[in-house]
Amino acid sequence: MNAVPSPELPHTLRAHLDDYADYLRLERDRSVHTVRAYVADVRSLLEYLCTGRAGATLEELDLRTLRGWLGGQATAGVARTTLARRTSSAKGFTAWAQRTGRMAVDPGVRLVAPKAHRTLPPVLRQEQAADAMAAAESGAAQEDPVALRDRMIVELLYSTGIRVGELCGLDVGDIDGDRRVLRVLGKGNKERVVPYGRPAEDAITTWLRAGRPALANERSGDALLLGRRGGRLDQRQARSAVHDVVRAVPGLPDLAPHGLRHSAATHLVEGGADLRVVQEVLGHASLATTQLYTHVSVARLRAAHDQAHPRA
Repeated sequence: MNAVPSPELPHTLRAHLDDYADYLRLERDRSVHTVRAYVADVRSLLEYLCTGRAGATLEELDLRTLRGWLGGQATAGVARTTLARRTSSAKGFTAWAQRTGRMAVDPGVRLVAPKAHRTLPPVLRQEQAADAMAAAESGAAQEDPVALRDRMIVELLYSTGIRVGELCGLDVGDIDGDRRVLRVLGKGNKERVVPYGRPAEDAITTWLRAGRPALANERSGDALLLGRRGGRLDQRQARSAVHDVVRAVPGLPDLAPHGLRHSAATHLVEGGADLRVVQEVLGHASLATTQLYTHVSVARLRAAHDQAHPRA
């Protein structure tokens, strides 16, 4: 997959950008979405490098240029999380350019990323999650194939905390019904086993019995989740299913699949699950990422105390 070059870039810089996109995809095995985001960041950097410089080359990309590029975005009000990602994109590109002989030195070594404010999307309270699952089950009562599928989507996302991309990538053979676990292929092609509960088991069983056969055709292959035309369900359709289910319950915040993942993780921590276990379930590479959920739980505890205790 080659990058779509900006017409303002000289031919040599366009070639470097294409090569970097291939490196991310073929050697680093990054997802399509990740490659697109990183390449867009680097293209923006190279366009900044070319501003007022005819025929700019990579050797002109120095620390001052990197800081000027990020500083301009900060002044324009770009979010800190976006600046942190773009800093990471730039550092990855300059390291690759130096390693492959395209630059004599790596100016990104001294570039410091702004610390992103680590926040979570809205999460459901446990009773709200139960209401959402009940709404999905009620919608599937008539055994309409799409309603059965959508019930399984929300049940699995909440029961397992897996990512929506991981959900859509599941095959029928990834379900171990005897042990009630899923075999999930996560980021970096790392495989993990994730348990699911009895309500999710019921949703899976009903989908495989009455939902999937009604949608399956020659396009289906081994995909667990199918679209209306029988092909593997894509992430956009899964997101729509979650939004539709949540909107059916008055008073619930509008939630995307990632919100169900965060709700699952928060409720695991609130229920006393060991952080290492939660880390394994979620597929986090670092325990520090998982520890964010302890902050959420403490914040909820603080709020409950302030509201209920007479001497709060």
